[in-house]
Amino acid sequence: MSASVGTLAQASGDIEATGPNGPLRGTMIMPASDAPVILMIPGSGPTDQDGNSPLGIRAAPYRLLAEGLAEQGIGSVRIDKRGMFRSQGAVPDANAVTIADYVHDTDAWIRSIRARTGAQCVWLLGHSEGGLVALAAAGKVDHLCGLILIATAGRPLGNVLKEQLRANPANAPFLNAADQAIDELSAGRYVNTAELQPALTPLFNPAVQGFLISIFALDPAVLAANTILPILILQGQRDLQVSVADAERLQAAAHATLVTLPDTNHVLKQVTSDEPGANLATYAAADLALAPGVVDAISRFVKTP
Repeated sequence: MSASVGTLAQASGDIEATGPNGPLRGTMIMPASDAPVILMIPGSGPTDQDGNSPLGIRAAPYRLLAEGLAEQGIGSVRIDKRGMFRSQGAVPDANAVTIADYVHDTDAWIRSIRARTGAQCVWLLGHSEGGLVALAAAGKVDHLCGLILIATAGRPLGNVLKEQLRANPANAPFLNAADQAIDELSAGRYVNTAELQPALTPLFNPAVQGFLISIFALDPAVLAANTILPILILQGQRDLQVSVADAERLQAAAHATLVTLPDTNHVLKQVTSDEPGANLATYAAADLALAPGVVDAISRFVKTP
């Protein structure tokens, strides 16, 4: 074991923040006591602190990112969301959540990190849906250094969902009904799933409709335009879920720094093929390193005066 790896292992450890009914839990890596600190906000669904999911994602992008940043002298905290994994005791129902709740948790994490490290400010890194949480938090949470938005949509999520549904020809019979449901939720109204085709019921599960209403109401570009913090937008050119056009829309709204990475996909792995199967195969590849340039782009941004 190298000296640097040993040092990182010693500096790693559990960290907690105050949750509604119990602790929020995460893992901190601090390569030095005065290192800048990044709080990583996970993407959608049951995504754990490493960026993995029981839905088949085992790429561990957040763990690999934390380790890579530590090698460059940057600390991090990666977290389990309220009601999930090690933060399961924070709330009784992980689905009963809104973007405002995640912003509240972000504030709790910033307080905990500053108390633990003495940092004057903390960087927020949001991946995918986590980027929207970071943008929503920017105007409501104090002591932020800046935002790092990775694979973050530049349009309202309802529009993105419509586009994703249209990308699969098998969804053609359900598109009109799906559009109507998305429009209702975007307007703040719940949808009666008994009136939907069974194929759409999981997507518009009543248990998550409150969350969908809260996230469909956001326009990421408007949030970015109203943010005075420094912003880095990092976007892979082979991302099957979020497009470079989304990143460009965010950049134009915020006059942010935009870095596009060739041959990089949604879970920050290198993909050189246009074949979707090859892209998706990396979602289960924890042993595959992060794509070149990911860590360096973030490090340069954080370290720039």
